[in-house]
Amino acid sequence: MPGLRSSQFVLAAGLALITSAAAITPAQAVPRRIILLRHGEKANAYALCSVGEQRAIALRDTYLGRSASNDSLLEGQTPAAFLAITLHTQETTAPSATSWGLPVRSYGEVSTGAGKTQLMAELARATQTAAADVLENPAWDGRTVVMTWEHKHIANKDLERQNRGEQVTLRQLLNLDQVAGVPAKWPGTNYDYFWVIDYDDQNSTVPTAFEMVKQNYPAPFNSLPHNAWDTPLPSNFPASCLR
Repeated sequence: MPGLRSSQFVLAAGLALITSAAAITPAQAVPRRIILLRHGEKANAYALCSVGEQRAIALRDTYLGRSASNDSLLEGQTPAAFLAITLHTQETTAPSATSWGLPVRSYGEVSTGAGKTQLMAELARATQTAAADVLENPAWDGRTVVMTWEHKHIANKDLERQNRGEQVTLRQLLNLDQVAGVPAKWPGTNYDYFWVIDYDDQNSTVPTAFEMVKQNYPAPFNSLPHNAWDTPLPSNFPASCLR
């Protein structure tokens, strides 16, 4: 039946064109920059201590807010989104997000009475969802995204080893493990650093640049803990904050 064969040929040709187009069209929509940081110092499992609250304001006024005095991280750009995963991270990033009139997009879940194993599994799932969004959301393509996160799910070699065959940290999920110079672990003693991740190649989800930036604050925030990377907390670290 010539007519049927002709229709089958046209259909096959159309499918081939669609397949070819899909093969050359990037599936991802990567941001230009991700600014990654840990939450501020904690009072308990749910809230920041006074030092952490002060750090949240310092982040807004110095680095991440609309009227920040140092625009080296944002490079004069309006952030596309502020992401968080726990109550600590929401509280830390809220002042900066509010200054831009943006909501905090939270991926975390708080399970009443959850044990440590369940909590870590929930945080891993939330981290996976957030990373997928960051690398696929067209609304954030070519823009800057701020992620305030729980430090073990930023980078932790022990956690990664315990979950072989599954990506559970942002170090893995954002392909930072393919970039030289990225630490294998975010130390529990550090609240005072940014990881700045750039994707200059918008057709690839592998970062093209990585930089660790130490938070340095002018008065009245210059008394915030600012120990060097992977060193003990300062001797005057407040007793009111969890260690």
